[in-house]
Amino acid sequence: MDRQPSWQPVLLEEEGEITSHREPGEEFLFYRSVAAGLIDAVQENCSRGAFENMEGVGKLSDNPVTNLRYHFVVTAAMLTRFCMEGGMPLEEAFGLSDEYIRRMDCCNNMSEIVYVHDQMAMDFVCRMRQLRKNIASSKQVAEAIDYIYVHIMDRITVNELAKSINISPTHLSRIFKQETGISVSEYIRQRKIDMAKNLLRFSNYDFVEIAVMLSYSSQSHFIQHFHSQVGMTPKAYRKQNYLNNWNVNREPALT
Repeated sequence: MDRQPSWQPVLLEEEGEITSHREPGEEFLFYRSVAAGLIDAVQENCSRGAFENMEGVGKLSDNPVTNLRYHFVVTAAMLTRFCMEGGMPLEEAFGLSDEYIRRMDCCNNMSEIVYVHDQMAMDFVCRMRQLRKNIASSKQVAEAIDYIYVHIMDRITVNELAKSINISPTHLSRIFKQETGISVSEYIRQRKIDMAKNLLRFSNYDFVEIAVMLSYSSQSHFIQHFHSQVGMTPKAYRKQNYLNNWNVNREPALT
C-alpha cells in the first residue's frame, strides 16, 4: 500500500477573496529593535498596540482569541531567532520563548494575551540591552553605552555624554577607548548607522526623513556618513536589502 503523501494545492480563492496582507516591514523593524536593545522603540510599539492590530495580518483562525494566540507564537519564534543572531545564548532565548508561550497558554482573553506579549518583548529587549552593555568593564562606560542607546535618535556629543554620567570628556574618551576598542564618536556613528540600516530595510522612510530622525545636519551628511561606514550609498543599500528579512546578519558585498 502506497503511503507516500500526495501534493494537493490549496485553492486560495475558493471563498471568493484573498486576505490582503500588509508589508511585513513594521514587524521586522520591531524584531530588529528588540535584538538591538532599543527599549524606547519597543515600548512605543507596545504602547500603541501594534501587536493587537490585526488589520492586514494573516487570519490563522476564525476565532479571534485563537488567532491572536497563533500570532503570539510566531512573534515569540521570531524574537528568539533575531535575539540569538544578536548574541543571546541559545538556551536563554529558547527558554524565554517557552516560558512566555506557556504564560500565554494560560490566558483567557485577548487583553491578557497582549499583556503577556508586551512583557515578553520588554524582557527580550532589556536582556539584549544588558548584553550590549556587557562589553564594558566599568560602570561609567556601561552608563555611557546605555545613554547612547536611549538617545540614539538625538545628536550626541562627547561633552553631553560625559556630563550625563558626571565625568570629564577626556576621562570618558580614554576609558571608553580602552574598554571597547573604539572612540566614543565612532561608537555613536556605528549605532546610528545600525539604526539607519534597519530603517532602510524595513520602513518606507525616505533618506531625508531618516537623516532628520537620526539628527544628521543634512541629507548629504547622512549619505556621506553612511557610505563611509557601509561602503555603499543608502539608496544602493535599500535596493539590495529592502525587506530582506530572513538572513538577519547578512551584509552585502561592498560596492
